[in-house]
Amino acid sequence: SSSVRMGVIRLQNLSRILCFSSHIILILLQQTTAARELKFVVALFRHGDRTPIVNFPTDLHKESEWPQGFGQLTKTGMQQLFELGQYTRKRYSSFLNITYNRQEFYIQSTDYDRTIMSAQSYLSGLFPPTSSQIWNPELLWQPIPVHIFQKTTEQRLNFPLPNCPRFDELQHETQTSKEFQNRIQPYMDFLQTMAVNTGLELNHLKILDNFQLWNTYDTLHCEEIHNYTLPVWATEDVINKMKKLAELSLFSLFGVYKTEEKSRLQGGVLVNIILNSIKQAVNSSKPRKMEVYSAHDTTVGALQIALNIFNGKLPPYAACQFFELYQESNGQVSSYLCKKEQYSIEMHYRNDTSKDPYLLTLPGCTSSCPLEKFAELVSPVITENWSKECGKKDKMKDIFIGLNVAVGLLSIFNLVLLYLLYHYGHCWRRNNYQNI
Repeated sequence: SSSVRMGVIRLQNLSRILCFSSHIILILLQQTTAARELKFVVALFRHGDRTPIVNFPTDLHKESEWPQGFGQLTKTGMQQLFELGQYTRKRYSSFLNITYNRQEFYIQSTDYDRTIMSAQSYLSGLFPPTSSQIWNPELLWQPIPVHIFQKTTEQRLNFPLPNCPRFDELQHETQTSKEFQNRIQPYMDFLQTMAVNTGLELNHLKILDNFQLWNTYDTLHCEEIHNYTLPVWATEDVINKMKKLAELSLFSLFGVYKTEEKSRLQGGVLVNIILNSIKQAVNSSKPRKMEVYSAHDTTVGALQIALNIFNGKLPPYAACQFFELYQESNGQVSSYLCKKEQYSIEMHYRNDTSKDPYLLTLPGCTSSCPLEKFAELVSPVITENWSKECGKKDKMKDIFIGLNVAVGLLSIFNLVLLYLLYHYGHCWRRNNYQNI
């Protein structure tokens, strides 16, 4: 019948439409995959294995027992960063030039021996000289500049950033906050025992932001790694509890209480620097492909807490946070069907050499986050006037105020002096006239 024929025709047409639609979608997906291109990378890593920073009163070992003393990179640390450099070379083999090119690559470090040496070790693995760059056939190494952030003038990687009165207030508030006390109270008996064992004062151990307990754990951790004799009380259970408290120290330093405000004064500063570098890579014709920062566990922690991607664990030696900027399909993916962002950011965290880096997701976005959306989501932790929000006084303003006050007082003094001269001068002349 005619109705049956019409039904068959409709089914055939529907089948053709579905087939055509599927074909179009497949083409679009293939175009998207093929056209996605890595454009820029930012990497921030913690230095490699080092000697302890300090010892504690009852420590069995002195600084003189450590090669090069406290706070120095070890041979293990050099190897860790060399391996990270090799991993970076492998990860970006089709992106980075095989030979070092100063216009494409830039690395900066804090002004500490261990971070500078970590950067140098990293570069040895990332850019071994090849062909024309080999200057000594017996040494497959080439000097590459590591730019240094000066401690006295540049603070963008030394966290917590100093000279911020408001942050100091927040730290004091944190120690007495309900959020912090709920976390620290279960450890009070343990802290009392630790005060006896370490020779440190209990009141100092309870204030986690002064680093005393964290440093003590760190010292024991270093000694354990390098097979130094530990105190008899430093059992596995004790060290695990100290590690938990060290993790709480890091988290409470930049989070736990009023995290967003803390981040504006701390990790958000670095978020802004990285975001600006990414935006420049989008808008600039310069050939730079990668920027790298050699820093500390507090640097990694401050950054991740500001981005709300912190896993609650201390960043291990050579932990590396990657930010990758992708250009998505040149912005030409079916604009009449759907709107797709032209650029996106992916974050990968490498804290375990036995596993691939973890793909992290910024809360409120997808793992491959459109650049505009990323910038919008991180805007609450970015400040336009750090000094003002820190409550720092403007020294020049104070000088001008002081000068104005001084000028005002001098003017008043001059007026008083003129009045006295006029008054007593007039009286003196009148008396002289009377004597005549």
